[in-house]
Amino acid sequence: MSLLSHPTRFLFFTGKGGVGKTSLSTATAIGLADAGKRVLLVSTDAASNLDEMLGVALSNQPVAVPGAPGLSVLNIDPDAAAQAYRQRVIAQMGTQASEVEREQVREQLSGACTTEIASFDEFASLLADAGAGWDHVVFDTAPTGHTLRLLSLPQAWSGFLQGNDRGASCLGPHSGLKMQESRFNAALQALSNPELTTVVLVARAERGALAEAARTSQELQGLGLCSQQLVVNGVFHAQDPADAVARAFEQVGQDALADMPATLRALPQHRVPLRAFDTVGLPALRALLQEGESPAGDARPAPLEPLEVDTSALQGLRHLGALVDELSAAGKGLIMVMGKGGVGKTTVAAALAVGLVQRGHAVHLSTTDPAAHLAMTLEGELPGLSVGRIDPKVETQRYIDKVMATKGRDLSEAERALMLEDLQSPCTEEVAVFHAFSRVVSQARSAFVVLDTAPTGHSLLLMDATGAYHRQMTREFEGPAATHIVTPLMRLQDGQHTRIILVTLPEVTPVSQAAALQDDLRRAGIEPHAWVVNKSILAAGTRDPLLRARLEGERRQIERMAAGLARGTCVIPWMPEPPVGIEALQRLLDS
Repeated sequence: MSLLSHPTRFLFFTGKGGVGKTSLSTATAIGLADAGKRVLLVSTDAASNLDEMLGVALSNQPVAVPGAPGLSVLNIDPDAAAQAYRQRVIAQMGTQASEVEREQVREQLSGACTTEIASFDEFASLLADAGAGWDHVVFDTAPTGHTLRLLSLPQAWSGFLQGNDRGASCLGPHSGLKMQESRFNAALQALSNPELTTVVLVARAERGALAEAARTSQELQGLGLCSQQLVVNGVFHAQDPADAVARAFEQVGQDALADMPATLRALPQHRVPLRAFDTVGLPALRALLQEGESPAGDARPAPLEPLEVDTSALQGLRHLGALVDELSAAGKGLIMVMGKGGVGKTTVAAALAVGLVQRGHAVHLSTTDPAAHLAMTLEGELPGLSVGRIDPKVETQRYIDKVMATKGRDLSEAERALMLEDLQSPCTEEVAVFHAFSRVVSQARSAFVVLDTAPTGHSLLLMDATGAYHRQMTREFEGPAATHIVTPLMRLQDGQHTRIILVTLPEVTPVSQAAALQDDLRRAGIEPHAWVVNKSILAAGTRDPLLRARLEGERRQIERMAAGLARGTCVIPWMPEPPVGIEALQRLLDS
């Protein structure tokens, strides 16, 4: 059945990482297809796991989903989109262009800016064509910060192109952008039309997730996306009143719902109960929005029995404090905390930083996440710990000021005006954030820097920019001079300088995404140092039937990691109260 009674043509599922956007968007798309509609499910997340969830290979072209007539799935692949965009821009130059001119444009189109605009172009084309050929287009988006960036681009690019007859230097000649202008304008109109577009804000019954959904709601309204609905996913009700963990689990959710921000209370709401099964495969996805506890053909949770929970899978796993001891021995370096959205990267990063300060080190804690939750997690100050943030708006203005003061210093007023106009391009933000990231990487040569990264997809785009810069530098300094070049990528590849910590939940999708991220990092010559399993119910201990039904899946994932997926693994048990504040983070290290 469909999650929405009267869905519009375009449905955007967005929210904090880990709240279940992919599961709910996919289940909704399946429900619409089962009702006889032609549906296209689109992932805008560079770290999408739709392939595992649906059992189909993703492509940048629609692929039919076996077992779900009427449903096709498409993944906006950044690399494929960038290559197609380059080809279109080169073709626009015509036969009169020389090979030297073509090569100059290819060089301009080799950076991360091209990847972003190309991915956005694919997204905009679906909106501009009003979903031609489909009754509904359902978007499974990346976590909030990246999605807000994506949904703001139609307005940003439309404004930049209006009256601009030159284009953007990082995206090739004017024709390459101008040919897209009408498409960007049409996308902007589709997004702001409540009869065409609905945004589904997805949250968990947790204070942090609901607060972020409320902020997102307000920001989207500012962009003109006013047709919104709220889905609270994973609502839990304890079945065993004697189980302290289950009672606490339920109470945390009920308290969060009782204190829901007024912005969300005004929206149409849906609540989806916590399920005992993993949402992988069509039967499970269909069951997610149906009455009952399990997919057709699957056994329902066994009745409560007085059996002890098997915790043998936890043997050999360390607590977080042991990892801090290991990191502390290096005396300095960059610690990057990475993973899927919603797995607890910010909490782990903050706890590692606090632990290193406890062991006598000065630490700078920063974040690349547009959603930036560090201040809320720390809730205080600690001598020896400095906290910063790579703020895209601040870094963009800093970058513009620097370029104008250097490259623009000796230009005429007319030339400076043209340069400033070029720097107003939305691409400038990506370049500025990369430069800020490079500064943070460099700081770790003499002290500890702990970096809380954005969710996987956004971090991979940052890694792409790092790789593009490395290739540019090695091209420019060929020969003997190249031996003296040390790029940010080279520092990330140096295991003595950088230690990557992958954070996951003990569930199939986050573990698979962490494994995929690890593969991506290894292809770039970067080896993760350790994994952290967060919010382990198995480690907390419970007898509740529903929670126990989920323990078998958790046990399988921990055993999967122990079988060679992770070089070293730490575990953090689920806690009734989120570890917020310096003292709570200190306790987390020894839990």
